[in-house]
Amino acid sequence: MRLLVVGKLNGQLTVAVKMAMGAGARVSHVETIEAATHALRAGQGADLLLVDYDLDIAGLIAANEAERIRVPVVACGVDPDARKAADAIRAGAKEFIPLPPEAAMIAAVLAAVADDNKPMVVRDPAMQAVLAMADQIAASEASILITGESGSGKEVIARYVHQKSRRASRPFISVNCAAIPENLLESELFGHEKGAFTGALARRIGKFEEANGGTLLLDEISEMDARLQAKLLRAIQEREIDRVGGSQPVKVDIRILATSNRDLVQAVKDGVFREDLLYRLNVVNLRLPALRERPADILALAEFFVKKYAAANGAPERPLSAEARRRLAIHRWPGNVRELENAMHRAVLLASGPEIEETAVRLPDGQPFASADPESRTAMAAATVAEAVTRTSVGQTVAAMEQQLIIDTLTHCLGNRTHAATILGISIRTLRNKLKEYNDAGVSVPMPQFGSHAA
Repeated sequence: MRLLVVGKLNGQLTVAVKMAMGAGARVSHVETIEAATHALRAGQGADLLLVDYDLDIAGLIAANEAERIRVPVVACGVDPDARKAADAIRAGAKEFIPLPPEAAMIAAVLAAVADDNKPMVVRDPAMQAVLAMADQIAASEASILITGESGSGKEVIARYVHQKSRRASRPFISVNCAAIPENLLESELFGHEKGAFTGALARRIGKFEEANGGTLLLDEISEMDARLQAKLLRAIQEREIDRVGGSQPVKVDIRILATSNRDLVQAVKDGVFREDLLYRLNVVNLRLPALRERPADILALAEFFVKKYAAANGAPERPLSAEARRRLAIHRWPGNVRELENAMHRAVLLASGPEIEETAVRLPDGQPFASADPESRTAMAAATVAEAVTRTSVGQTVAAMEQQLIIDTLTHCLGNRTHAATILGISIRTLRNKLKEYNDAGVSVPMPQFGSHAA
């Protein structure tokens, strides 16, 4: 993580910096808020600003916002003054660290505010297959298109690929193409020269240059307009960019990753996405299955988030009750991992007994999750089977684990192909093809039982 310290570097602030470095942060330093904005504008990236609360934090945040630079701020101060600490939070600081610092607090704040090292929690064979492919291609320089539903973890897998690549020690820069207005995205990506347009008061380094030597993630690239797609294609092909208002091209050395929750092949057919750009980006495709398609990951992720938010909120770490686990297993998770994380955060805050009961597991509107109706019991059984299978997966191939999961799910569906395909998140045609392969290989495949339709 990149930490920019703003303030006079002496005394206790020096101690805090050493602790941050000990926690793995790459630290740089400026003394004034003007110097901080200038450094960020010039391409000195940062994931977090640690700012002396005697400085004008509101002014710093406003100056950064004017440049569309959004980096979280943590305030700090010697002999903490409660009023000044409160003023810093009101000004926009995310947290306050009293000085002299505690190493545990420094590490916790860096992890909680920056949150750029989300671990991969994977138990399900469907996701293990994706991770195996990511491991295989990470060391290459190939562009990768990561697809999947919103909230399924596309940025997490992008960071994973970067961390496994030869560029791991260099910057990882992410740009959300859907969150930046169309008329500003070009400047955000390629930078601009002073006077290039109204409000361009100084040269601004864009994300391509900031990512130089590292990895650039173009998040939700399907939202980029056609004119800018042409400039992006040229930048990828030529490995050089033109700042807005610039007269000389700038060479860049980056690896491109891109994400989309839309079908880009269909977008090409609809005439809203360039086919040649899709070919450039889609050298390798990593498709992330939706959370409902990887049932064994649901409880593993739920337990991880319970631990995370119990620690973050100073709450006791409670286990999930059996009924809470059942309700988590049968929920459809339209918001995927993001929805699950929010649900577990709420559950940690609402739980009161020795366990996290089902009453604490609620939807965003406060309604409880659905109970286990008869149709969903098969799904719960399949999730339980999948979780058990993956506990003994070490040394097995992905194909073997996939076969075991399909056979066990089919068994719990009493041989019903349609139900099994729905639970597994695959088409009935794919399931039938798999079962034919298993039959041809001499594997015993469960047949539909009495009262169950083969579909």
